[in-house]
Amino acid sequence: MKTDSILYRLFKTFPGVFFELLGQSPIEAEAYEFLSVEVKQTNFRIDGAFLPKQPDLERPIHFTEFQFQPDPGLYSRLLTEIFMYLDKTEIRNDWRGTVIWMSRRLDPGVPMRYWEFFESQRVQVIYLDELRDLTNQSIGLGTLTLVVEPPEQASVKARSLIERSRQVPDEQVRRKLVELIETIIVYKFPHKSQAEIQAMLGLGDLKQTRVYQEGLEDGERKGRVEGKLEGKLEGKLEAVPRLLKLGLTLEQVAEALELEVAEVRKAARAQTELEK
Repeated sequence: MKTDSILYRLFKTFPGVFFELLGQSPIEAEAYEFLSVEVKQTNFRIDGAFLPKQPDLERPIHFTEFQFQPDPGLYSRLLTEIFMYLDKTEIRNDWRGTVIWMSRRLDPGVPMRYWEFFESQRVQVIYLDELRDLTNQSIGLGTLTLVVEPPEQASVKARSLIERSRQVPDEQVRRKLVELIETIIVYKFPHKSQAEIQAMLGLGDLKQTRVYQEGLEDGERKGRVEGKLEGKLEGKLEAVPRLLKLGLTLEQVAEALELEVAEVRKAARAQTELEK
């Protein structure tokens, strides 16, 4: 199962789940944006990072790493990636790290030279299979632990989660949640057809409802619009270095391309780093 991509999709759809894992209110997620971040000029990519939306220094950056197979070098690599990212970014916030293992048996243990990061709780370790039996799980946390449920129990839990999804007020979020649950079950039952999976989960009737179909159409329409806008913005940012080389000021470039000065400055700085 491609659990890293599934967890990424879950945290993207239900970011509050991450803060529930840390024992915090899921509302905390409203102040963050969840991204997969890459350290420039290296081959390093951190699975996910919750970056504060506003320059609020009281909110730490949260780095997350998902691991579902043995990896003796994980802790060393993660800390290296974090410090390289902190060195390259302009964000001055404090930071925290969270490593999410499927099971404690996969964890090789923290090397002694890194103990202080874990003893101080700056970096936390979470084992999904030890969360399965938690009572009163939220729908997001229930979907997260569905990943480690045995197949015979996963289908029952999945049906329950899909039924609970009807309580989610946002139709787009609800649709993505149902699709995510279905994806997890597909991986757990690789020999079953899509029709058999949908019958197992009782999805046939749900997917034919007008509300679900309208949500699907809205999502596709929104995706096309966002794709066009993203491409348009990318084209403008690529033009920034050329205009600056022609002698225009940051303000003139921003006005010509209908961008914020901060966006122009960021694009110019990124180009400078690439040319080093």
